[in-house]
Amino acid sequence: MPAPARILIVEDKDSLRAMLRHALESQGHDVVEARDQVEAVQQLQESQPSLVLSDLRLPEGDGFGVLRAAKDIDADTPVIVMTAYGSIEDAVRAMKEGALDFLGKPVDPDHLLLLVHRALEQRRMATENLLMKEELAVRRGAPLIVGADASLRKVFASLERAATTDTTVLIEGESGTGKELFARSLHALSDRSAMPFVAINCAAIPETLLETELFGHEKGAFTGAVGRKLGKFEMAHRGTLFLDEIGDLPLSLQAKILRALEERRFERVGGTASVQVDVRLVAATNRGLRAQVAARRFREDLFFRLSVFPITVPPLRERKGDIAVLARYFVDRFCRDLKKKTLSISPEAQEHLERYHWPGNVRELQNCIERAVILSESETIQPRQLSLSFVEPSQNVPEAPDPWASFDLTGSLNEVARRGAAEAEKRKIQHVLKEVDQNKGRASEVLGVTYKAFLSKLKEHRID
Repeated sequence: MPAPARILIVEDKDSLRAMLRHALESQGHDVVEARDQVEAVQQLQESQPSLVLSDLRLPEGDGFGVLRAAKDIDADTPVIVMTAYGSIEDAVRAMKEGALDFLGKPVDPDHLLLLVHRALEQRRMATENLLMKEELAVRRGAPLIVGADASLRKVFASLERAATTDTTVLIEGESGTGKELFARSLHALSDRSAMPFVAINCAAIPETLLETELFGHEKGAFTGAVGRKLGKFEMAHRGTLFLDEIGDLPLSLQAKILRALEERRFERVGGTASVQVDVRLVAATNRGLRAQVAARRFREDLFFRLSVFPITVPPLRERKGDIAVLARYFVDRFCRDLKKKTLSISPEAQEHLERYHWPGNVRELQNCIERAVILSESETIQPRQLSLSFVEPSQNVPEAPDPWASFDLTGSLNEVARRGAAEAEKRKIQHVLKEVDQNKGRASEVLGVTYKAFLSKLKEHRID
């Protein structure tokens, strides 16, 4: 019998709700109640139930809304829906949207307890499997990701789901957010964790060498190729290949990458024989790949192949609560590495850390703390050792100029509106032209106007 759990009952009929409560409490479960969708959402947020039992017909909202809210808060929460026998179609629809099971009315208490027992047992086993996998990952050297912000927890949840599949994952985020760290964690949690994790930075290798780095070469393929060389794809066989900064991948290589992903085979440079590989690809970028696609600097088919399961790592400035945790972690780590007595962070230094914008994200914070630990001559890190003298908001993040400061606001409201619309239209055209390298035909496609109309707009706004 699973351990007692907290169960949310969503039912507007008092008598049925009382019966359900009695049946569940007789098994030792903790029961919370709601009469409609609004109350249910509130209970989901406050009580964090292990299971939800909801009627599909409610006076305010419905069971589908409760189901979606439960899954938004915790995708693993099992939801059992209740419905009259004449509405089985609704129950089937609910299960397609993520409900675990359905219970017909009038409710049979024994059947109810059986479904609840089964749902809680499935959740318990899933949790235990995840914990075992995480423990195994730690033993195998999975990287430690520090932070408890809600946005970071969503990233963890996405990683855990993706780890159970071989789906290609695209990790997006600013420089310094730790995209490779997340890629390594994904590998460590996956069934491929015992096999190689191979990383390559597409922006750090000259275009002339990148193809041989990825796919290898045969002896004599070019001057200096004195022997066969295996590429990263072969080295990652049965493991994970991590392509960092894939937005910098040359167009000439993108077709070959796409083929290797789709067919799981390729030829080495200078070779004719196909090499078969079994590789799970994880890519990362700090660029907007959609804009790259619009500018024809990145293949659309490769973009869609890569972004099957996108994960966005939030910048440090959007998870302020993690700054203190990360700072403490880095202080302890560098004190150990430098064999220094453990240091504390003064309240003033902590305030500076939390007020700073961190454009370089976690990497910048790490470097800042390492420098402070080295410079510290006492037992406490002070603001001066952080080298963040520009920490004031007015100095830290330059205030953006007011775009309306020089705009002509004279005349009637209609006249000002016309001028504003014309200016916005002109800026949009200029922006798109820049994105597509001044290709007017492509720009007209992106803007959704005919080429003739686009040329007319260029003339109207005097854009060369």
